Amino acid sequence: MKTLAHASSDDVATLYNEALQAHNAGHFDTAATILNLILSQHPSHADSLHLGGLVTLASGHTEAASEWVERAIEARPDPVFYNTLAVIQCRLRAFARSAQSASRGLALQPDLPVLHYNHALALQYQDRVEESAISYRRALELDPGNSAAHNNLGLISKALGALDEAELRFRCAIALAPDNLSARSNLGHTLLAAERYEEAWPFFEDRRASFEDSNGTPQAARPQLPLPQWKGESPEITDVEHRKSARNTRLLIIHEQGYGDSLQFVRYLPLALERFSQVAYVCPSSLQRLYERSFSSCWPGLVLIDALPEDLSDWDWYCPLMSLPMAFGARFHNVPATIPYLFADADRAGEWRARLTALPNPGLPRVGIVWAGGHSGIDVDRLRSLSPAQIAPLLALPHVRWVSLQKTDDPTKRLGEASRGHLIDWTDELTDFADTAALLENLDLVISADTSVAHLAAAMGKRVWLLNRFAGCWRWGCGRDDSPWYPSLRIFTQSQRGNWDDVLARVAVALQQSFLLHDAHRGEERGLPHAEHQTP
Repeated sequence: MKTLAHASSDDVATLYNEALQAHNAGHFDTAATILNLILSQHPSHADSLHLGGLVTLASGHTEAASEWVERAIEARPDPVFYNTLAVIQCRLRAFARSAQSASRGLALQPDLPVLHYNHALALQYQDRVEESAISYRRALELDPGNSAAHNNLGLISKALGALDEAELRFRCAIALAPDNLSARSNLGHTLLAAERYEEAWPFFEDRRASFEDSNGTPQAARPQLPLPQWKGESPEITDVEHRKSARNTRLLIIHEQGYGDSLQFVRYLPLALERFSQVAYVCPSSLQRLYERSFSSCWPGLVLIDALPEDLSDWDWYCPLMSLPMAFGARFHNVPATIPYLFADADRAGEWRARLTALPNPGLPRVGIVWAGGHSGIDVDRLRSLSPAQIAPLLALPHVRWVSLQKTDDPTKRLGEASRGHLIDWTDELTDFADTAALLENLDLVISADTSVAHLAAAMGKRVWLLNRFAGCWRWGCGRDDSPWYPSLRIFTQSQRGNWDDVLARVAVALQQSFLLHDAHRGEERGLPHAEHQTP
């Protein structure tokens, strides 16, 4: 390798090209060695500094990569450098800075499509959706074949409630890149929100492209099992070598995503037992006691297991839990809505009942409350959750026995001292969903953000009022106040994006109307004189 003590510009260019080739081939250590050689003699060589940032980024050192590219920009402002910096800042979740970097690049080269795309992306992450849509549209004017831009613009259209536009964008993204699993997943969610279930389920099969864990990190791909996935076929139709009669055919169901998804779709487990001799569900530990109480005594063919078995030879088919609606041909108007299908333990429920009855003014309506989701690292959690300040006026309504069902490790979601005085909070004693179900059994109403508690209460047949964000989850439909999944659920949806005040005002009126109408009846049920009852 040449030294650069007396190197010509051609020698520097040659070495830079060698470093670039090494980077492109994934030989990052080699690229770094060459770049260090160049920069030891030419510390302001802008292209080498930029490439150094790319090498550092590829090596997993994102903060350091940002510093490299900032040095490159100091040496020579360049729209491509600004684009790289915007990408890095997005990965660092410095979204405002990312948008600013993209804007500075666009000031130098207004017609660079990738800069418009990354500017739009940074704005989208800040929930500045209208501005983001403008940038995506400009990116697509310059580069109509950008599948990712169509997909992201579709997400924005969906967030603004424009389902037709969203569908169009997702279909464009798929036509341009049939392997764009994110677009397929998003199209599935959009068709479900539009109540077009039959069309939606095949696209919904790619839903894992949209899965995130509690920190917002994309989840792993679906487990690859040496079993056929059951999609509604007759169970006895397997390959010839493993053909068995239907009465001896067994199905393994895999848990996926969140607790709310499990609570919603376990309704299909008994139906699966009508097709298979045995059904096993890989069940999260926090749900096991509840499901044992609700299913195992009635359905001896249903087995709850802790983890995916290492030996799968005893199983003939598998099915992800959220694929069961497709397997059973679920349509919007024929979802199995036999409620209740989840049940509380009677003894534990009795213990909660005694404690509630022992409180002052036992005739007050008992209303459970959940105001925030449990996964602060997920972007959608911010949209579905109310802050303590937002929920405080509702909790201040008199003549309601507010019972907290809110579990959170996020201090920003905890109520202030004044609001805590308005409710009973025994959540530290709720160790799993069986405990929560026992407490729910004693409540007149549950008011909840879009969380697992809403699913649990509704699956138990309790009255549930859902605090629903604008253009919310597909399962709550679009413009509805009821749900085919849960007959006892009533939906209060934001009329404007982010406006919880309107929702809470409607809930307050509904509370007053509901308990005015049912006040006397509730007193008779609890054996209390009417005079002790007060209305909100």
